[in-house]
Order: sequence, then C-alpha cells, then structure tokens
Amino acid sequence: MDCPSCSFNNNLDLCGPVTGHPCPGSPPFSPPPPFVPPSPISAPEGNSATGAIAGGVAAGAALLFAAPAIVFAWWRRRKPQEFFFDVPAEEDPEVHLGQLKRFSLRELQVATDTFSNKNILGRGGFGKVYKGRLTDGSLVAVKRLKEERTPGGELQFQTEVEMISMAVHRNLLRLRGFCMTPTERLLVYPYMANGSVASCLRERPAHQQPLDWPTRKRIALGSARGLSYLHDHCDPKIIHRDVKAANILLDEEFEAVVGDFGLAKLMDYKDTHVTTAVRGTIGHIAPEYLSTGKSSEKTDVFGYGIMLLELITGQRAFDLARLANDDDVMLLDWVKGLLKEKKLEMLVDPDLHSNYIDAEVEQLIQVALLCSQGSPMDRPKMSEVVRMLEGDGLAERWDEWQKVEVLRQEVELAPHPNSDWIVDSTENLHAVELSGPR
Repeated sequence: MDCPSCSFNNNLDLCGPVTGHPCPGSPPFSPPPPFVPPSPISAPEGNSATGAIAGGVAAGAALLFAAPAIVFAWWRRRKPQEFFFDVPAEEDPEVHLGQLKRFSLRELQVATDTFSNKNILGRGGFGKVYKGRLTDGSLVAVKRLKEERTPGGELQFQTEVEMISMAVHRNLLRLRGFCMTPTERLLVYPYMANGSVASCLRERPAHQQPLDWPTRKRIALGSARGLSYLHDHCDPKIIHRDVKAANILLDEEFEAVVGDFGLAKLMDYKDTHVTTAVRGTIGHIAPEYLSTGKSSEKTDVFGYGIMLLELITGQRAFDLARLANDDDVMLLDWVKGLLKEKKLEMLVDPDLHSNYIDAEVEQLIQVALLCSQGSPMDRPKMSEVVRMLEGDGLAERWDEWQKVEVLRQEVELAPHPNSDWIVDSTENLHAVELSGPR
C-alpha cells in the first residue's frame, strides 16, 4: 500500500526507512541516492554536420522543382489564357473572328509535310495551295498566301478573314480556319475531292468520266447562286474579280462551290474598287476593268459568262494553240465566229458525245453572251442570271438584246495601251443565229 509520508508524522512507535528511525535488530539503512537528472545524448560532431548539409540540399532541391510550378501558376493567374497561336502581342485584341479556328503554323506544317511540293494542289496569283491532313484525320486545302509586307497588313488580313467567314452559302467555299504569324498568312479550307471545273474539263485522269450535261447545268446554276450571294447578300458586298472555271470547285456530289472569293477586294455598297493592279486571268477580264482598273459586280458577270463558255465547249478562255487552226485565241471571239457561221454543233465539248439537248445548249449560250457583252450596263445582274437559268425571263431578255443589236452599230471601246491584241474580245456581237428558248 502506498501512503504519504505525512501519515507517519509524530508517531514515535513507528520505525523503518520511511520514518527515519531504524528498527531494533535491523541493519542500519542508507538514504536513497540523490536524484541526478539525465543528461542529453550528444551526437558526434561529424554526423551533425552531415545531417545539416543533407537537409539543406533536400530543401534546395524541393524549392528548385517547385519554383517553376509556382511561377507558372502565378503567370497563369495574371495572364488570361490565349485562344490564338503565333500572334504577336502588338496585334489588335479587339478584332474578333467568330468561331473560326486559328491554327498554329506548326499544325499546318505537320499537316502538309512542311509544305512539301508533293502536296501542291495548285498555284495562283495569290500563292500556292497544299493538300493537308489534320490530326483529327480530316483533309484540308491550305492556301499559303504570297508574303506582302505592307503597313497595316495584319489588320487588313484579319478584316478580310472576318468577311470571308461571314459569307456562308451552299455554293461558296467555307473557310475552316486561318493562320497568321509575322511572316506567314494561310487560309484553311475543306478539301474538295473532285477538284475544279477546269481540271474536270481538261485535266481529268483517264479513268474519270467527263462531266455530263445535267452536271454542267447544275454547275452553271450553282455558281451563279454563289456569286449572286456575294453581290447581294454580303455587307459590304464582295467582288470576286477572278471568276473562271479553275475557281469553281466541285464537292462530293459535283455541286458547284465558288472558291477564292475571299482574296478579292471588298467594296462598300454603291461604290467600286479602284486598284493600280488589275487582278484576274486573261480571257476572263472585262474590258472596262482592263482599261480603267475599276471592278464591280458587272466585271464578275463578264467572267461568269466566259466560264459558261468554258463549261459548254471544254475549251480554255485563252489558248494560243487555236492559232494553229487560224482560230481566235480568245474563247469569246472563237464562239462568236462559229455562231456567225451557224456552226453551233462545233461549239459543244466533244467529250459529251452528243449526249445533250440542243435547246438547253442554246439557252446556256444565250446567257453566256448576255453576260459577256462589252458594255457593263448591258449585262444582267447575277440575280437575274439565276432567274434566267431557272427559266424565268431569258426569252424576253434575249429578244430585247437581239433587236438592239440589229439597230446598233459596233461600239468602239477605248483599247488598253498594252492590250491592243485582245481588243476583239471586247466588241459587241451582232445578232446571232440562235433560236429562242423552246
């Protein structure tokens, strides 16, 4: 039993170590040793130094690995996440480009095998077009524009890209995305597996069937609808300035898709664009555009008319090879000559093998000639062309034109100083021997 020492106080009969009195007959007891507090265990000096160094190294390594993460987290918090790639910091942040995908240059380099020559689909006045495959497996056509260093070029490019993205129509080539760096300007479009009208007419592989007549009629109407949309439903309106068979693409169903329109200059409503450089392809250029540098809706109408003649004949708009047969190098003049000689059957593409309807060929030629008149005032609008191709108003318009041509003398247009050799294609054609629509 444990009892406190106070329980033995003043009890003289008690003995033992606790009371401090020895019991009779017992050996004397020794007092307990004094309490000595334990001393701390000291480590050898060498081990202490090693531990300190190891601890310092571990702390430094942890800080070294943690520092980038800390800095990156701080930077992400201060800087909002960028949606675009390869964009210099000084570009205008107020420019919004809708839902267009902005590709990095690296993405397009990978897609085109670093813009390999084996992937070139075509070349034009604006640059080269490459076939590419994106990481999701989809095929695209990448137009790599020629570099033009001009003041404000970045903003102008952004503006034109924005306008392209707003032009959405069944018969217009849809812009999928773009890329802009200090040295590169690229546009990304869906890949058109069937190529262009020009390639199908004149460059198709041996195993590919020629375009049949119903398909050619659909192409004529579809491309007219696309151009009409650019002229009448875009604000500001878009003038193509290079309408030709090579710029009419064909989708999987061989429906016409107007391409390259985004590279044309934009113009404000009721205004025309004046440029110091005439853009376009010889044989498709309207006479007034060639002589004045002014482009308008009616210059596109002229190019469309020549494109119709390409579609009907399978011929090029300008072909020096025709000189071998003493024919005109300009397709329009060649067609006019055959019509004067009443050789309509010689106009039609031999690849059709007479599988067409004469009346429909005549109607399409009539539309082509109305569109390619020398005076822009006499040409129809593209919206009128659409109606005529749909069977509304062609007979009346053709009869009216025939009567005027019978009474009117040939109008001499001022030739361009550098193009006297192509003036013939700008002259109006006298009344031709074509029957009206049947």
